[in-house]
Amino acid sequence: MTIEIDHPETKAELEAAFARYEAALVANDVAVLDELFLVSPSTIRYGATENLYGYNEIAAFRSGRSPAGLARRLARTVITTYGRDCGVASTLFYRDSAPGKVGRQSQTWVRTVAGWRVAAAHVSLIADPDGGGTGS
Repeated sequence: MTIEIDHPETKAELEAAFARYEAALVANDVAVLDELFLVSPSTIRYGATENLYGYNEIAAFRSGRSPAGLARRLARTVITTYGRDCGVASTLFYRDSAPGKVGRQSQTWVRTVAGWRVAAAHVSLIADPDGGGTGS
């Protein structure tokens, strides 16, 4: 079996879903963030300070999160699709509130009848190995 990697239309769809997620994240648009996660007990989000299992835990976290300090700059974003129904988005991010740090985010996306949804996510923050924190 051969899996088509980066089918152009599929990749464009996932890039649009990722962009929508990013806009919702920095705007703290909880309704869109909730919409873009797969409603399933198997959905996982490992955050910088929390481990969330299942859609309900993720939604509860989002509804209780402070909207302050969510602005960020992305760098080295890589979006890859595998077939027409699965993809991975990975990016680095920088926040002014975390000088000298770089955030890392990876998401596994799946296509559903309702559209692209995050089935698994991982966010971590480490010392910036490049030291710049510029997101260039």
